[in-house]
Amino acid sequence: MKTVIEARELFKEFPSIRAVNGVSFTVGEGTCFGLLGPNGAGKTTTVEILEGILSPTSGEVLYRGQPLGRQFREEAGIQFQSTALQDFLTVSETLALFDGLYSRRSDLSDLIHQTALSELLQQDVRKLSGGQRQRLLLAIALINDPTVVFLDEPTTGLDPQARRNFWNLIEQIKAANTTVILTTHYMEEAYVLCDHIAIMDHGQIIARGSPRDLLEAHFDDVILQLPMEDWSLTAEEIGFSVLSTGDTVEISTRDVSGAVKALLDHGVSLDQLRIRPRTLEDLFLELTGRELRQ
Repeated sequence: MKTVIEARELFKEFPSIRAVNGVSFTVGEGTCFGLLGPNGAGKTTTVEILEGILSPTSGEVLYRGQPLGRQFREEAGIQFQSTALQDFLTVSETLALFDGLYSRRSDLSDLIHQTALSELLQQDVRKLSGGQRQRLLLAIALINDPTVVFLDEPTTGLDPQARRNFWNLIEQIKAANTTVILTTHYMEEAYVLCDHIAIMDHGQIIARGSPRDLLEAHFDDVILQLPMEDWSLTAEEIGFSVLSTGDTVEISTRDVSGAVKALLDHGVSLDQLRIRPRTLEDLFLELTGRELRQ
């Protein structure tokens, strides 16, 4: 697999903080690479360095083996977390505006069809719903037929249906052999879309690999979930690791049958018992902690 993006020993220092502290990784052609981390972990700064928006204090980013330059700017697309669009323009006029900025272009009619904007072309951009606006911003990011596209938390604020539809669009982008670099706070989104992920904290990468490989490397148990209203025991009484998460109690175990028997022996109701495998959210919390980040 060809390497499209390579980050080499990236450091970024601001007056009061080292935001990125020796980050290195590669992104293969036609894959989706997810960069995850809590607030303040350094992932946004890292992505802005990859995009060429920020210069690193030291280290370098290579695009197809060369420093970021004209070829990268022509072949990269970016969907920012927040983008201001020109007021009083329609969707069609907005697409035409951005289309005119590039010598390299996608087929506009195909792009409109792909992002389901056909029925919205005469709509004022100020009147778009959240999902419609995100589809327009994705179309803008793809308007120069990029070989690599950066998506910075693209589904934040979308309802579940709009988020799933957006996932389908990203899968279509990957199917066309376009490389995707994604930042997201939705762990399910990262699991579904990403071929590889890197989890950052305190400016460093603390875990990297495919979602499945990371879960297999860190966990060999499952989680039994019960509502707090059905729980009256302690971890010592039940003999398993127990975690309270608000209205829910979670029991981690490699012995499901033994845990269920222990619950029954202690008279715990299993009417609302749920058994689930470990998830990326479990891994994220285990590696970065559960405390609130500012």
